[in-house]
Amino acid sequence: MEFRDIVMKRYATKKFDGRKIDQKKVDELFEIIRHAASSFGLQPWKIRVVADQATKEELAPASWNQAQITTCSHLLVFCANTDIDGLIAKYEKYMKKSGAPDDAVKAYIGMMRGWAQALDDPKRLSWSQRQTYLALGNAINGAKSLGFDSCPMEGFSPEEYGKILKLPKNIVPSALCPIGYAADKQQPKLRFAKEEIFF
Repeated sequence: MEFRDIVMKRYATKKFDGRKIDQKKVDELFEIIRHAASSFGLQPWKIRVVADQATKEELAPASWNQAQITTCSHLLVFCANTDIDGLIAKYEKYMKKSGAPDDAVKAYIGMMRGWAQALDDPKRLSWSQRQTYLALGNAINGAKSLGFDSCPMEGFSPEEYGKILKLPKNIVPSALCPIGYAADKQQPKLRFAKEEIFF
């Protein structure tokens, strides 16, 4: 399928048919998500994968009982990782392991650390969440490219999700992406005209 067709055929599925996606395809999607773009290459996100029905049922009330949560094959909880200092330290190790020259590592890591020092907690969360949406974009288009459906969602309680999934403080639920096989039909896409968007 051409990328243009993927974008045009993808839609926010409101109800799935409950069938499980083959794990091989799920793993392919994970690779597509893993290779999403991110500022500095830091990938400040974690994705909690919920596949068991009991946990999905427990999360349903914290998702306003939307059908996507309990009918999907897998629920991907996209979380912003606000531990930017930890990510920079990890990236430094990866750079060194890849054989990057010491002076290049020192310069790049030093630049990132200087940038991170200027961020307070709200700015760290905001930046991490914006980056997380890049990975979400890969997820929704990647799912359609692999032959199944998805629904990007913000209609849930991040606080309740954090409690139910026992997430550490720095891992903040920011968006949901249930995946599976659609049990509904795509409606015509309503989009603003290009003249209203591009100027």
